[in-house]
Amino acid sequence: MRRRLASAALTLLLAATIGLAAWASFAPIHTDSRDELFEIPHGTYAARMAARDGEKKAEILPDTIRLTLGAHDVLLLRNLDEVPQVFGPTLIMPGQSLRLPFEVASIYSFACTAHASGQMNIIVEPMPARGWARLEWRMKNFKKTMGKRDT
Repeated sequence: MRRRLASAALTLLLAATIGLAAWASFAPIHTDSRDELFEIPHGTYAARMAARDGEKKAEILPDTIRLTLGAHDVLLLRNLDEVPQVFGPTLIMPGQSLRLPFEVASIYSFACTAHASGQMNIIVEPMPARGWARLEWRMKNFKKTMGKRDT
């Protein structure tokens, strides 16, 4: 009897997992916000100057940011540093934010004073197609969301 009950529970769990994967592969993607927030933390300028003087290299923002059209396609940069930062042709004053929407899938390069290299790349990817690509996208974003909660 126990073996039969365990087998039925395992079958039910497998069916639920397959059903969830099928839904995630084909259901439309909806997000609460299309903004992808990156903050330039307080002390960025001081950390970069210290790195320039031979101290530990300061990695403030990622060199490459990936966005997805129709889901997370608006870059939101917030300057929490005490000095202005330049992103592309824009000067972001302390306490200000820059909201930059993207409408075309492509690779964009911007000058960025928050980077030691002085440059940041934005890769804007198309909305993932139905099927495995969409399931993979959902899993990647789920992991990213769970990683943000751990910090």
